Amino acid sequence: MLCLRQVCLFTLRHCQARTLSNDLLLSQINSCTHEDEVFSLIGRNKARLSEKHVGSALNVLWQLQKKRPLPLRTSNYIKNHSQFLTLHILAENKVEHMENEVVVDTLYSILRLNVEDHDSLAGALVTEAWKRLERLSLPALSKFALCLYKQHMHFSPLIGKIAHIVDMKLDSIQDIRILSVLMISISDVISQSFRDRLLQKAEQLLGAEDEVRFNYAKRIALFLQNVKLTYHPLLEKCNKIFLKSACHLDIHNISLIFGLYEQLGFDNAEFRLVAKQLLSESIDDYNDPETFTKLFFTLGPMAGPKVRERMVSILHRHLDNYHVLQLVKLTQYLVLLRCHNLELFDKLKKLLFGFLKSSVIPADIAAIIRVMAMLPSSQVEEIIINKATAVLPQCRLPHLNCIATALVKWNHYEQLHWQNTSELCAKLLQKLNDCGFQRLQKANNLDLLLEELTYVNGEWFEEVLCEETMATCQRLIDQVTWANVLQFSFLLIKTNRRCVLLLDRIASVTVQNIDKIHPFEIYFILYLFSILNYDPPANEEFFENCIQHLISNLSCFETHHLVLLGHVLAVAGYFPPILIKMIFNVSFLSKLDTQLEVLSDTSKQKVHSCLMKLNRAVCLECPELHIPWFHERYCQHVLFKGSRRINSLRQHVHRMLAEILGGSHYTRISVLTPYYYEIDFECILDKNKRPLSYMAQNILLDDLEGIHLRYDIKDARRKALPPGAQRIALEFLDPKAFSKDSCHMKGESAVKKRHLEMLGYRVIQIPHFEWNSMVLSTKDAQLEYLKKHLYETQ
Repeated sequence: MLCLRQVCLFTLRHCQARTLSNDLLLSQINSCTHEDEVFSLIGRNKARLSEKHVGSALNVLWQLQKKRPLPLRTSNYIKNHSQFLTLHILAENKVEHMENEVVVDTLYSILRLNVEDHDSLAGALVTEAWKRLERLSLPALSKFALCLYKQHMHFSPLIGKIAHIVDMKLDSIQDIRILSVLMISISDVISQSFRDRLLQKAEQLLGAEDEVRFNYAKRIALFLQNVKLTYHPLLEKCNKIFLKSACHLDIHNISLIFGLYEQLGFDNAEFRLVAKQLLSESIDDYNDPETFTKLFFTLGPMAGPKVRERMVSILHRHLDNYHVLQLVKLTQYLVLLRCHNLELFDKLKKLLFGFLKSSVIPADIAAIIRVMAMLPSSQVEEIIINKATAVLPQCRLPHLNCIATALVKWNHYEQLHWQNTSELCAKLLQKLNDCGFQRLQKANNLDLLLEELTYVNGEWFEEVLCEETMATCQRLIDQVTWANVLQFSFLLIKTNRRCVLLLDRIASVTVQNIDKIHPFEIYFILYLFSILNYDPPANEEFFENCIQHLISNLSCFETHHLVLLGHVLAVAGYFPPILIKMIFNVSFLSKLDTQLEVLSDTSKQKVHSCLMKLNRAVCLECPELHIPWFHERYCQHVLFKGSRRINSLRQHVHRMLAEILGGSHYTRISVLTPYYYEIDFECILDKNKRPLSYMAQNILLDDLEGIHLRYDIKDARRKALPPGAQRIALEFLDPKAFSKDSCHMKGESAVKKRHLEMLGYRVIQIPHFEWNSMVLSTKDAQLEYLKKHLYETQ
């Protein structure tokens, strides 16, 4: 009977398809140019409607809506129309008779017309498509998967079955549109090995087609966000497609892409330049609250002060229309952009406080508390403490960090005015600490731990969690692989800890998997070793392998990233000629100036500083490259921009040096050397270890109460020393010069010593932990300590 029924159904469908191929009613439905025409035909021909008519009618209704801009769509009118109900009932009754593609197309159309997720027709169509899953063509399978994704069935067993089919048929997929849809739809249920196969296939198809549509690239980037993977080769290809698709770059797409890039840790200055130009030209077109926030978040950090002020004045009018997470992000941006509108901040504070009272979601509560602490004149109140305490057991490490950061900030600025509040805060902080320790101690998956720790930073992490974090990482050290070595390096950079065991593991994994790791990721790994001034076992092999991989792939880097790379290598003592000559080239520097326009002020300062330091290092260590020193004016600008005064420690040591050497005219304080290094003290000893007077060299000494900077910039202004005499630089090293809880000097301080020695100094570096020790707690002990270092035989 079952076989007979299947034969009959097949015959019926075949006959109907043949009959309807010349069906006048079907042609009339497909020719409709307005929804009312469709409904009129449905009303007059109810008795004649087949499953083909019904499917076509629903598809035409969606296609007519699709042609209209979003604000002009009328899906509510359609869904409430009496003939739509007729279509709905007919479709539900004829589901079993529909062809495979019609089942999927009908489901897609009604979902696009915004029927409810629990709609009975949608449920019937999903069930029918599930039955025919193995028989669906790849285009129909991808459309069905997308329908399930839009119904939020991300973890459904049905999605798992689709993923299995895709896994089996992956080699036969040759259409990037089909692949990109399937990748998005199954992203939550795939294994790491399957994910990697999908990425390789996507990379192959993106490179195979001459023209790849904007939406396909957008889906690929969304897939990377879903699987939380920064895969540079694909992102770079997607970015090129975005740049070619300027016609698609409205505020919504630009905002989406910026958000994806931010979450994936990817950036592209060329895309920023294009986005800035497009948004600046259309700034007056975005007036509704939702769109304007996207404009502010995207253009604000790149715009000048006048544009920012204008945007802030518009924001003020829209505040009541924003949901809680928009207000949180808005507050954060306004603070970072140094907005001074106190009236705006007062309104934000009231709105945030209102949301805090009603919110029950731990992530939202933690975010609100964090940004409330950022607001001017913000004070902690008992309701804030109570809210935080209530959700503490449900908080992940990033949420705990948000709350702790706020409490620490309030405590620092003495905004805990009431004894009761102070006591509650102290208890809450203790509970926060306990919850943080428990999450670290229970962690058994390094990837999940790294994901949480990505958003954990600041004083609470450094002072409370850091040590336990390092212990946990050592416990999970075998889980460090090439796939997570970048995130692991980021963590160690943040901890500022010189853990030999972990650093050696990173170096070993990197060398063994150098071809699997993207060059941009290699940069951050080298940055870790460079700033910590650590040489792993087989140090030469490690750096040479990394540098060779980088040099072979310099095209992967943006202009300003190459400057940062050059500086990192210079700190480690490496100067690849091809990179140095590329950077110190007129056309390169011109392109760099253009890209800097769209970077944040902090990023600009960092790039400028690194370029200066690299220029200095190349001039001192690679004179054979004939690179000129061109940062004189930049250094002077930075020097005079800041206010530098002599602190009490320097005055105290200066007096002791004067006592040791026989007078203040034998030593100089806050000296600027050639190439603009500042050193704490300078003195000159002749070949018999006797001090030479600066008065004899016609150098005037300033009064100690003023700003003390001695100018000795050009070699020509430095009087030649007598034969055998030594110029001595004495430097005090504060805790920033060392890795955390270590006596090991970091890279920048080591480079400074190296360069000062090249400039002719004997360098004496005095660590803070020696000078502040109990051994040197008396003046006599300090004098003896300084004498020993000054007069020791080299």
